[in-house]
Amino acid sequence: MLRNLLFLLLASTLSVSAAAQTSAWPSPNKPITFINPFPPGGAVDAFGRPLAKQLSTQLNDSIVVDNRGGAGGTLGAAAAAKMAPDGYTWLLGAVHHSIAPSMYVNLPYDITKDFEPIAIIGSVPHVIVVNPTKFPKNDLKSIMEAIRKSPGKYNYASTGNGTSQHLAGELFKMQNKLFITHIPYRGTGPALQDLVAGQVDMMFDTLAGAAPFIKSGQLIAVAVASNKRSEAFPNVPTAQELGISGFIVSSWYAMWAIKGTPKDIVEKMSNEVQIALASPEIKERWAGLGASVPKMTRPELASYINQEIVRWSEVVKKSGAKLD
Repeated sequence: MLRNLLFLLLASTLSVSAAAQTSAWPSPNKPITFINPFPPGGAVDAFGRPLAKQLSTQLNDSIVVDNRGGAGGTLGAAAAAKMAPDGYTWLLGAVHHSIAPSMYVNLPYDITKDFEPIAIIGSVPHVIVVNPTKFPKNDLKSIMEAIRKSPGKYNYASTGNGTSQHLAGELFKMQNKLFITHIPYRGTGPALQDLVAGQVDMMFDTLAGAAPFIKSGQLIAVAVASNKRSEAFPNVPTAQELGISGFIVSSWYAMWAIKGTPKDIVEKMSNEVQIALASPEIKERWAGLGASVPKMTRPELASYINQEIVRWSEVVKKSGAKLD
């Protein structure tokens, strides 16, 4: 009897303690940190910082975005995995974190085991863009015919080895049995600059990155790699419409909790993120980036990330893509 009573008292104390911890989150005296494992000014910042600002208002707490770039987003993710799971540190990341397990040997973290996905905060489709002077005709069928007639003559730029732009190009080559030489750059800016200048022929960039050059006429958008046309460029057909089935590629950006973060805090942050993403300010800003927010539950997102890991692993293996 006494043992049972003590057990009930202990369980009650632990329950009250957990409830008190959750109800006290977030503390106005302790800022929340979003670790962005990429350098300042990149795509993750473009989504993460406006989201942090909106959430700061909703939660009435300061949120700091801590940029820890390096090694394709893996250094910052490794640092985040070691943080205390107390609800005051969260990871911002991207599709790159589903590619990294195939490109980096002995990663010091596991994106599926050391973190718990909260939400995709934005998704931007890729688009096939070409320099207007490089191909006899600037429609997808003619471009593919030109590449087949002269294997190795044409090339495509990417933002670096192992990036979504690189593997999107490799996926396109594999699906259509084409030989296009890959030219890696250090970032989007230099790649687009050389594409506009005619130093390279084509690119499988995100719509957000290529949009200004498409609008100015400096680049031709041939096809968007999504299952529906972009509202920002309704005249650009999807690859599916042009007979290229299965070429669907997006650069998605997501938020994760550190594994072990209290369930109630995870639930609260998840709900707050959804409220933030539905706010007029965020929706307007995302529209300007050509981004959408896929509707997924957290279990669906976990499953999607696993599918992406498998998908890009197959592309890496079949294409022989390497970091160097």
